[in-house]
Amino acid sequence: MDLTLIWKALLIGVVEGLTEFLPVSSTGHIILAEEVLHFQGPPGKVFEIVIQLGAILAVCLLYRAKIWNTVEGVLQRDKRAIRFATAIVVAFLPAAIVGVVAHKYIKSVLFSPWVVAIALIVGGIAILLIERFAQRPRIKSLDDVDLKTALYIGLCQCLAMIPGVSRAGATIMGARAFRVDRATAAEFSFFLAMPTMLGATVYDLYKNWSSLSWEHGGIIALGFVAAFVSAMLVVRAFVRFISRHGFTVFAWYRIAVGALALTLLLMR
Repeated sequence: MDLTLIWKALLIGVVEGLTEFLPVSSTGHIILAEEVLHFQGPPGKVFEIVIQLGAILAVCLLYRAKIWNTVEGVLQRDKRAIRFATAIVVAFLPAAIVGVVAHKYIKSVLFSPWVVAIALIVGGIAILLIERFAQRPRIKSLDDVDLKTALYIGLCQCLAMIPGVSRAGATIMGARAFRVDRATAAEFSFFLAMPTMLGATVYDLYKNWSSLSWEHGGIIALGFVAAFVSAMLVVRAFVRFISRHGFTVFAWYRIAVGALALTLLLMR
């Protein structure tokens, strides 16, 4: 395996892990990083999707107690556990349906650095507006997320199929607009990412399995591990930060990166 390809895969994996749970678009950052590094991964954008599962695995490990308690509670027919599990399923379904229907179009048309740059700027402005005008939170615990709120968050997640919008950004800001407090919005987004990214990974591997080789598998594995390790370092710190300082800094970061990307694209 080429040494240059190895370090590029590792670097992109780190970018994924650092940005997956921040409202800045991990997919957008990966597309821009690949453009800068001239990285050509496995066909069908499988690398970009599968390495996200590494970051999701980090969250599964960090929140294993909540996951286990929920599974145990559902088996014991505990109402709070069933309500939380049902909320995650309800929030997951819109993106699952839209993803299957629009999968080919999304991959062929929307995976563009131009789309990413514009979406980063628009998303940054949206975050500033939501942070400015969001009403006082009425939901302050994961167990208090009702099905109507979960469905609304799930519909917002569909916007994240546009690279640069950010799955975390769309779900967290959607939750904030529906009066969920910052920490709970972030954590609900983490749990929603688990079935969403697992489903996306399985579907992508199924669609592209025949075109993958052992070398492709090695590149994907490197990015996966790098994403896992870097996400482990970010998640807890992110929740602490946004609980105290909000999301405004991420909005300005998005606008700056999007503007820089647009400038570089126009200068090519």
